[in-house]
Amino acid sequence: MTTTPIPSPQDDGYSTLLAELKERIRAARLRAAVAVNRELILLYWGIGRDILTRQTAEGWGARVIDRLAADLRRDFPEMTGLSPRNLKYMRAFAEAYPDPEIVQQVAAQLPWGHHMKLLDAVKDPDERFWYIRQAGEYGWSRNVLAHQIETGLYRRQGKALTNFARTLPAPQSDL
Repeated sequence: MTTTPIPSPQDDGYSTLLAELKERIRAARLRAAVAVNRELILLYWGIGRDILTRQTAEGWGARVIDRLAADLRRDFPEMTGLSPRNLKYMRAFAEAYPDPEIVQQVAAQLPWGHHMKLLDAVKDPDERFWYIRQAGEYGWSRNVLAHQIETGLYRRQGKALTNFARTLPAPQSDL
């Protein structure tokens, strides 16, 4: 009986294959995370839109959010993000972005925590949208986004000439 030898880690072909497979796995995991985030943002926007619509059309008050949160958490105990506070953010998110196209194409690219920070810190819709685009383009973490907001990057942008965009790749440009 003959057996096929297992390639040693020093084998160039094996090392190349391993590196390629690891890269494909990392890329697939990233695509999966982005898809999950997108669906979560769209779900949160839809929940917020439904709450906003019902409150407007039927005169429901803020107490309905507490009741919805309790009922949803009872029915989905394993799911986080269904607190009254988060449902209020969902409502504010839907109110801030009434156009589903904007949510699908731009806002869904950022994690939920980024949107909560933006809703709290930036009241002007144009400025908020500018920060969304910048955070998506440059891959800002929530802490970097918070810092950019606190230091007034929106108001400062365009005043200083730089060559950062041409010389540094986007993920490193904010370091």
